[in-house]
Parts: sequence; structure tokens; C-alpha cells
Amino acid sequence: KDGSIDTTSNYTITYDPGTLTINKVTIVLTANSDFKTYDGTPLTNDGHTITTGAFVGSEGLDTVTVVGSQTYVGSSANTITGHTLKPGTLADNYNISYLPGTLTINKANIAITVTADSNSKVYDGSPLTDSGSSLTSGTLASGDDLQVTVAGSITNVGSVTNEITLVKIMNGLEDVTANYNITEIDGELEITKKAVMITAASESFTYDGTSKSNINF
Repeated sequence: KDGSIDTTSNYTITYDPGTLTINKVTIVLTANSDFKTYDGTPLTNDGHTITTGAFVGSEGLDTVTVVGSQTYVGSSANTITGHTLKPGTLADNYNISYLPGTLTINKANIAITVTADSNSKVYDGSPLTDSGSSLTSGTLASGDDLQVTVAGSITNVGSVTNEITLVKIMNGLEDVTANYNITEIDGELEITKKAVMITAASESFTYDGTSKSNINF
């Protein structure tokens, strides 16, 4: 216009369209991290948090699947393997990615006492051995198995130590001995003397004025 006069006819007008763009919302899901001291049982945590972004309004996640397990001392990933969205939440509106958490088992210091068996017998010419042992204080963690090697032998009268030479604690095929503070108490093997009674032979004589004897027994 020129004032109140429409001057549009003096112009050649072309149109270029613009673009309206809605960008996806970036969402980052992070699996939970967790830790505990070794107790023989698996550590799991199926939780998660949204660490980047937010869903719009009532839209959001329906389910999130988290997979991870750690039983022995050390660490491993806690991983998100999938998710589903609430009804009405369009996947095309979101760019969803995952970050793992970490599951950590710390070393324990479980106090136990292992005692080797003691044993004794009367001398019979054969060796006395006893490979037995017992857990005399403390408690093993769930699923742990105590394996003890005891060495000792005596044949003649006297006593010797029944010695613990190895203590190992297994959980399945895993050696978990490092999680224990082990006190070892040796046993004793003893051979006692055999009692022997010697009875002199008896004999009767008719008196003839001479002394008599019998050296048999």
C-alpha cells in the first residue's frame, strides 16, 4: 500500500514455504548401580532412572527390562535390554538410549575356626590316622563349602599333632577362601600302651623233700 492505495499490482510476488520441525525428545535411561559385601548370594537390581530428558505430560515408560547379576568379589555391568511405552506414547517422538549401571561385590572378612579331629587308640601295630575336622565357630556364607586337609599318623606309643595343612572354601567351582579370616586348631593323635597280663604256670608235686620249680607261663 501507498497510504490508502493498494499498490500490490506493481509487484511480482513469489512464495517460499517455511518448515515447521518438531525434534525428538532425547531420553537416556540408566540402569541402577548397587553393591554389597560377599555373602554367597547373587546381587541383582532391576531398577533404573531417567538421567536425561523427560517424557511429555502423561506419556512415559510402561516397562524397562534390566539384566545383571554379580555373586563373587568384583564388578559387572547392570544392563538395560529393552523397554515398552505407555499406550498413547509414540516412539517416533522420542530418541531413547541406555546406559549401564554397575553391580559390585566387596570382599568379606568372615571369621571362622576350623578344628582338626583328635583321636586315640590302644597300640595294635597299625597306624592311627584321622582326616576329619569340624567348623567350631563362625558360619559359612550361603552355598559355601568347607574343604579341609588334615595330615597326621602315629603307630607306636606316644602322641603327635593331627595337623591342618589346607583350608579351602568353595562356592560351586569358585574359590572364595579370600573372603574368610580362618583360625586353624590342630588335633592330637595318641597311641596308648597295650595292657598285657602274664600268668605263671601252675603245677602240683608229691612231696619228696626237694625244691620244685616251673619256668613256664
